[in-house]
Amino acid sequence: MPYIPQDRRGRLPETAGELNYAFTWVINQYLGIHADSYQTFNDIIGALEGAKAEFYRRVVAPHEQEAMIRNGDVYDT
Repeated sequence: MPYIPQDRRGRLPETAGELNYAFTWVINQYLGIHADSYQTFNDIIGALEGAKAEFYRRVVAPHEQEAMIRNGDVYDT
């Protein structure tokens, strides 16, 4: 859960907990201007999943590909 000290709020995240807090803060702001409904909740989850997928595609997968080349593949191909 995103329970971080008051003095760390409103700053760029430096830890996973602070990053979680930042995501939660944005979601709460979004909820403040949209009605509590299945559609709103689905929109939030969809945006999070989309951001996650894009981060994996653009950042994580290339990193893993470089590590595989550098260290050798774990799969017999």
